[in-house]
Amino acid sequence: MLSLFDNGAPAPCPAPFNLAAYVLAEAETVPDRNALQIVRPTGAERWSYGKLAAAVRGTGTGLLALGLSPGDRVLLRLGNTVEFPILFLGAIAAGLVPVPTSSQLTAPEVAKIVAEIGPKLIAAGAGIALPDSPPCPVLDEAALAALRDNAPCDWQMGDPERLAYIIYTSGTSGNSRAVMHAHRAIWARRMMWDGWYGMTGADRILHAGAFNWTYTLGTGLMDPWTLGATALIPGAGVTPAQLPLLLKRFDATIFAAAPGVYRQMLREHPKLDLPKLRHGLSAGEKLPDTVRHAWQQATGTEVHEALGMSECSTFLSAAPGHPAPPGASGYPQQGRRIAVLGPDSAPVEIGTPGTLAVSDRDPGLFLGYLGAEDETRARFRGEWFVTGDTVSMAEDYAVTYLGRDDDMMNAGGYRVSPIEVETVVNRLDGVHESAAVEVTVKADATVIACFYTGEALDPAALSTHVAENLARYKQPRIFVHRDSLPKGANGKLLRRALRQDYEAQNDPA
Repeated sequence: MLSLFDNGAPAPCPAPFNLAAYVLAEAETVPDRNALQIVRPTGAERWSYGKLAAAVRGTGTGLLALGLSPGDRVLLRLGNTVEFPILFLGAIAAGLVPVPTSSQLTAPEVAKIVAEIGPKLIAAGAGIALPDSPPCPVLDEAALAALRDNAPCDWQMGDPERLAYIIYTSGTSGNSRAVMHAHRAIWARRMMWDGWYGMTGADRILHAGAFNWTYTLGTGLMDPWTLGATALIPGAGVTPAQLPLLLKRFDATIFAAAPGVYRQMLREHPKLDLPKLRHGLSAGEKLPDTVRHAWQQATGTEVHEALGMSECSTFLSAAPGHPAPPGASGYPQQGRRIAVLGPDSAPVEIGTPGTLAVSDRDPGLFLGYLGAEDETRARFRGEWFVTGDTVSMAEDYAVTYLGRDDDMMNAGGYRVSPIEVETVVNRLDGVHESAAVEVTVKADATVIACFYTGEALDPAALSTHVAENLARYKQPRIFVHRDSLPKGANGKLLRRALRQDYEAQNDPA
């Protein structure tokens, strides 16, 4: 039996189609229902479906009135505020292409993105880094909020295959890649409703992430709105220790977060009284079994994990009606075509480790990397998009994650290329060579460590240098000076050897 899952293609995306119109369709039938509550211990800011749709469509009109045309790109440099999803959907409603980015990026990182995408407008929150000389108008949050008062724009309908938005992910070349997604990407997320969420329009889902994280945007906002559910998002400044209070006070029925948030909550609250909560959702990185078990003990509910990536969102998951067996992450969602490939690009036998791959027929698969056609083609083997994750598939199709088959790192749910980190460190005077590696520092906790040769430098100087050039989640937390770095016969850095050596000398148990 081969490691291949295929139970038929999903229903095709309707045409003509607009992602934002699809997400906010419930505003026509339940305009007074709560779509969004921004929750804090002191209370909540509420947005009805009618108010939200009016803000989105008014923003669309305002953007067009500024002289933008369908297809133009809008760069989002916004913090954890409601302006983020309103602008994202408002741009798409009007046929524009939003490009959300992490607020943690530095000015040099943003300048590189600006040069690549050529935005016609930048929306910027206070204190968030921008290029020194923006090549287009910059709209602050006050001006952005004023756009909501415009008359509603018409939905820009069209081919579901056309470009809807661009998000950034680290590439194996060391450069962050612009991932282009079609309008149909939101249609593909229907496979998550039963395959992961177990969510209906009656649910109240609290997502612990900030507005400007794509995990929050999809799982915490757009999917609940598509179903007519209520999205609960913690306001800026809410800490993980305060989340149990918000879960209980605002009657959350589903909780979504990255594993690190679960870990921090449990550290403060080993026992939680959440009578309305049915289950939790986890994505962004592998959920440690110890955290899963501790959550079960604390709440009496399960956490259902999902695997995915920026190029295809989540496509493997456990669900309330189909929990994962011990050690496994979950199952291919109904409607997906998934394989575990060997070196010959053919599916391996069941139980044999291989590379996880997604069929090019998947409606959630990206259109390609902007300006990187060769790298796009390199990610495919025939029909298969190769994820770079090493997994094994059981006879019942349960998939167990075994690790990366390259050296990509994971920092708080973000994939980080070691080459990107090393390029920055190597620019510092006195550094000859460096290697960035994800290391375990204690049970269930990893950080980025940087090993380097050359002069033994002051760790503070190293930290200052990377802070000026890399987003916080990309910055190494540990710097280790070495006389030399291990390499293979072909001269390639052996990052795995560095990790194993470090962990052997610094027992994380």
